[in-house]
Amino acid sequence: MSDRFETPMHEALALARAAIGLTEPNPRVGCVVVAPDGRVLGRGHTQQAGGPHAEVMALRDVAARGATARGATVHVTLEPCAHHGRTPPCCDALIAAGVARVVMAMEDPFPQVAGQGAARLRAAGIEVIQGELADAARELNIGFFSRIERGRPWVRLKAAVSLDGRTALNNGVSQWITGPAARADGHAWRKRAGAVLTGVGTVLDDDPRLDVRLVETAMQPLRVIVDSRLDTPPTARILDAPGSVLIVAAAPDPARRAALEARGAQIALVPGPTGKVDLPAMLADLAARGVNELHVEAGHKLNGSFVREGLVDEFLIYMAPRLLGLGRELAAFGPLQTLQDSLALRFVSVTPIGDDLRLIARPASA
Repeated sequence: MSDRFETPMHEALALARAAIGLTEPNPRVGCVVVAPDGRVLGRGHTQQAGGPHAEVMALRDVAARGATARGATVHVTLEPCAHHGRTPPCCDALIAAGVARVVMAMEDPFPQVAGQGAARLRAAGIEVIQGELADAARELNIGFFSRIERGRPWVRLKAAVSLDGRTALNNGVSQWITGPAARADGHAWRKRAGAVLTGVGTVLDDDPRLDVRLVETAMQPLRVIVDSRLDTPPTARILDAPGSVLIVAAAPDPARRAALEARGAQIALVPGPTGKVDLPAMLADLAARGVNELHVEAGHKLNGSFVREGLVDEFLIYMAPRLLGLGRELAAFGPLQTLQDSLALRFVSVTPIGDDLRLIARPASA
């Protein structure tokens, strides 16, 4: 094991983190193969969808080093798969390799695995140990667990705000409240997401690209526009950026739809009873498309709708040390009559990023 890591599972988690921005919609998994004397024989992490999983990559690394995994202990951040998908079962590869023990952080919630991988390993005489660093492993794949267990992505709402909680001046100007380090960090969180979402108001006001540019990534997230009436102009820069664009509308407009589809956009009709997009139904649609984490970068009105409907799982807030006075709020909802009606949050972390602070908070009830 590398001296940089406390245990092989810590190293496996680091390998899994290296798979961020690569494996969607599959989970990020890392694997370390350790000899009985403690030497690391091989390492690997999951590749792109349809490519080898972490265990196979680690076994290939063992072979490339001229070693054997027979009698070794395999440390993996998620239960080895037990089904034929785009790749053969990983548990079969481990059994064929003759490993003696598998230490897995946690069970895979995917119905075609869900304990079956561990059961097949035990049936082959391999010792299986579960639970080491399970919380960290779940956090790394929190969107995957959300999609499989709840049928909807993990919704992360990102905003840059001033110390007095404003996201823009009264006239709408917002570039740039935070500094370059915070903006680059925000792109790293975009990279984590299967999709980045905004509203048509932001498209019309700011003409954003919403792609990942400030950090390296192997793939671009799907970009989603909530646009009830298909008001997105075919000249919008978001349609020029690399990757796919999905526009979610509430009402059909054949002419506008044809113009946007001619620019490469996909259109999904998800109408709600008020004539606007049904946000919960949209989340179910995105889950069906394989989106694990949804990164919301929208204006105060759409943010308010997400908050009001109880759809935000996590707030990612960059706070700048400046005051803007009158201006636009983070999320327009309410007004509330009592403090008891407020959305209570708990801080998960508070981290300096350049001259700014990154605040991560989740509903206190979660």
